[in-house]
Amino acid sequence: MGEVVEDQAICRRIIGLTGGIATGKSTVSDYLASRYGLPVLDADVFSREAVAKGSAILGQVGDRYGPDSLLPDGNLNRAYLSKIIFNNPDERQWVEQQIHPYVRARFSVETNALPLDQTLVYSIPLLFEANLTHLVSETWVVACGLEQQIERLMRRNQLTASEAQIRIDAQMSLEEKCKRADYVLDNAQSKAVLFSQVDQLIAVF
Repeated sequence: MGEVVEDQAICRRIIGLTGGIATGKSTVSDYLASRYGLPVLDADVFSREAVAKGSAILGQVGDRYGPDSLLPDGNLNRAYLSKIIFNNPDERQWVEQQIHPYVRARFSVETNALPLDQTLVYSIPLLFEANLTHLVSETWVVACGLEQQIERLMRRNQLTASEAQIRIDAQMSLEEKCKRADYVLDNAQSKAVLFSQVDQLIAVF
């Protein structure tokens, strides 16, 4: 990502929001946006843009994985690609190498368009794995128990328990993320309890 963003990360408050898959990152980012009016730059949104219908990256994916990687309407067959990348670390790395430069560029453009005194949120699932912590002023990890995480992921993505576990194992462990975080948000209880923790962290500055 460009030097401008890295410099701005030093002089403005940028919350690096991450956590395990299905631990509640979106719940926190939605609350930060609605309650405090903070701009949320979401790596997942930018990643979907990167492989939008007709994009160069989607073309590369189609060339590598064949016609089954695309739906009849030309969009990405996410279910098909997920089965490949969550069972083959090398293929997951290849896909990430195609998408990450686009995502980093989008963060740069969106950040540079905002005033320097504007606090903002970077929602990045792979914040630690991709070594992007230098782009933010603080790191927040949203955490919950493993059983809760598996249950939420199964319900959200309609997966079996074993499929959910494979996706969880594909990321850095939640325990390790919590060790690296500046702040940990416990999402094992109610939303009210979670939001109270967010309110306390926002008040830190």
